[in-house]
Amino acid sequence: MTESEAHAEARREAAPAVALALTLLVLLAIVSRQEGWHVLHRIEWWAWLLLAIPEIVLIVDFTIRETGAGGMRSRRVAMVFLGLLVAGNVLALFILVAGLVTTSTKNLGGGELLLTAFVIWTTNVVVFGIWFWEVDLGGPVARAMERNRDKPDFQFPQDENPELKRQGWYPKLWDYLYVSLTNSIAFSPTDAMPLTRHAKLLMGMESAISVIAVLLVAARAVNVLAT
Repeated sequence: MTESEAHAEARREAAPAVALALTLLVLLAIVSRQEGWHVLHRIEWWAWLLLAIPEIVLIVDFTIRETGAGGMRSRRVAMVFLGLLVAGNVLALFILVAGLVTTSTKNLGGGELLLTAFVIWTTNVVVFGIWFWEVDLGGPVARAMERNRDKPDFQFPQDENPELKRQGWYPKLWDYLYVSLTNSIAFSPTDAMPLTRHAKLLMGMESAISVIAVLLVAARAVNVLAT
């Protein structure tokens, strides 16, 4: 595989995933505007569109035609915007939790809580999946060019049991999205084990955000719907 083909494959993988997260944030903004939601009476509906800005930049980054090494397609730029997305998710979750502990149940909407928590959680899964994909063994282009799994950041079952590996297999974005999904549900690694401190830090951050979004917010939302 040539470097140009590797870049093209990476763009095809990443752009749809980022577009999904972007669509969810825009949908949440539209529903919030129509329903008059203000993120638990604190933040206007358009705040969700501000969180979508880094995703727009990432989509442009992943779909740009140039494959040159500097500029927008650098891994460093992508990781900066992924970090901004995580920071935005953490801020939104903090505001949500602050509203849960300061707002009476009668003033809370179960639909607002569930939809907001779902969007934050889903965006979290996508963002960390892409981050895992960018971190492991130098990123998607390096993995596609080298196909060498010596000292990876994430150990997949195929790394530990080469006899299970299909011909030409190497981890792609959907493998990392699955790792992110299971980590956000089980709050621990299930499909792939983190081997480096960077990988462990990322998985720990994702689990911490998911615990709050799934356990605290969802539980309160169910309680609100019940009353």
